[in-house]
Amino acid sequence: MLFKDLNLIEPILKALQTEGYTTPTPIQEQSIPTILQKRDLLGCAQTGTGKTAAFAIPMIQLLAEDLVSGKPTKAPKALILTPTRELAIQIMESFAAYGRHIPLKRTVIFGGVNQHGQVMALQKGIDILIATPGRLLDLMNQGYVDFRSIQIFVLDEADRMLDMGFVNDVKKIIAKLPIKRQTLFFSATMPNEIQSLANTILTNPKKVEVTPVSSTAETIDQSVFFVDKKNKNALLIHLLKNKEIKRVLVFTRTKHGADKVVKVLEAAGVKSAAIHGNKSQNARQNALQNFKNSVIRVLVATDIAARGIDVDDLTHVINYELPEVPETYVHRIGRTGRAGNAGIALAFCDSEEKLLLRDIQKLTGKQIPVRVDHPYPIATVQVELKEPHQHNFGTNTPKNHAPKPNKKKWYGGKPAAK
Repeated sequence: MLFKDLNLIEPILKALQTEGYTTPTPIQEQSIPTILQKRDLLGCAQTGTGKTAAFAIPMIQLLAEDLVSGKPTKAPKALILTPTRELAIQIMESFAAYGRHIPLKRTVIFGGVNQHGQVMALQKGIDILIATPGRLLDLMNQGYVDFRSIQIFVLDEADRMLDMGFVNDVKKIIAKLPIKRQTLFFSATMPNEIQSLANTILTNPKKVEVTPVSSTAETIDQSVFFVDKKNKNALLIHLLKNKEIKRVLVFTRTKHGADKVVKVLEAAGVKSAAIHGNKSQNARQNALQNFKNSVIRVLVATDIAARGIDVDDLTHVINYELPEVPETYVHRIGRTGRAGNAGIALAFCDSEEKLLLRDIQKLTGKQIPVRVDHPYPIATVQVELKEPHQHNFGTNTPKNHAPKPNKKKWYGGKPAAK
């Protein structure tokens, strides 16, 4: 199956060719025909599956058809609601790329910046509105947003909306939308409250499910290091001595922890920046742009800030601290190994995190290989791994049970061709 087999119009196929895309991902292959039929859709897909293009491409085509047949209006015809500023900006960039040959007007609305430019864009007239809930609700209450012409509504990352406490805001916005509309609903997981919301706003939807959240991409090479908490900084610096690691996304549990890691890296001469909720919008955008442009080598992020980060050819993710929710591990390492490319995910595990590691392995059903070939192994950690007859390798492991050295460059390598 190729994009040209999905009944897409020539301007979109031309844009996809410019982007270098010829073959749709599974969620794109399943979603695009459904959306073009103007059906509601329930998409259950984890990050990195090509979800944004799955809804952006057919939406552009439907709106292009409306440009020819519909009456001109300044009010938006499509609304995409997404939880974070970074994701909103990236969705905007996707619409710009795939719709480069179609004269659709679009704008993005999020908090943390002055609203004046956003209000001006709305007043000039747009076709596509991409927004985060808080700022959109604020502008809506001020009377700047007209939803009467909305034909397509996308609720993206619904589970993250729940995590961030946005569900009530989302419901207030949905209440103002036209009842007759096409609704596209995407979520990586389906907790009860999200399933209930989906049932409320969708009409006879086609369900598309790709790679459940409990699974990790086969293209991601995973490893775990047992290391004392006090030696994590030294281990990180040690790994970064490998010059083949061009760019790496490092995850911490807290904002304070992210800032501390950046200070350590900067002191070691490694260009890095942190991205989290306490950073200003400009600081976050600058950090992300510098990372994409390889001005900085390491981006240290918390989970909420990192959701939606989409960096081409990101080969490495490091879990400096293991997450308390095992599904979060899957989301984190999904930043690499995207769209069929190869990726490398490394995790640090101290003695207090061994139960977190066990939960991750139980969820994914996979044994994460343990690396002992580093300067800071610990002998005290014993993790009861999921699969039977497996040994926990540490410095006190009998030699006849020690793992064979992996002769490949386990922390280097290049991504596979697209």
